[in-house]
Amino acid sequence: MAFWQDKLKIFKIALILSLIGGFIFVYYIYNPSTTLFIPCPFYYVSGFYCPGCGSQRAIHLLLHGNIIGAFRFNPLMVITIPIMVYGLGVTIVNWIFGTKHRFRLFYSKLFIFSFFGMALLYWVLRNIPYYPFKLLAPMA
Repeated sequence: MAFWQDKLKIFKIALILSLIGGFIFVYYIYNPSTTLFIPCPFYYVSGFYCPGCGSQRAIHLLLHGNIIGAFRFNPLMVITIPIMVYGLGVTIVNWIFGTKHRFRLFYSKLFIFSFFGMALLYWVLRNIPYYPFKLLAPMA
């Protein structure tokens, strides 16, 4: 029985590493600034930026180590990536090893409501066409 559990752990680790490798490969080959990419449906319909606008280009720049450039496209996403990566890491470790660790921050009502409020405020402020709010809009 332990033999199959070890094989399953190895398979899960290989699957995760393959997905991460594929993700990095696609983002090194695919440049959303120069190639055709899926536009934001909200921006396409309304002409206003959503909290996620500029994320594809920001992730591309982060993978190339350009943190400042990524910050210019979507500062909220760049700031929250470490929290999301840690939470995803905890989830992946739980999935591989069958543990039940929790990232307690995600279970805090204060954090959830604060982050939601911050995202809504960011959404409104990045659409105000005056300085300094124009700095929150995705910049080319």
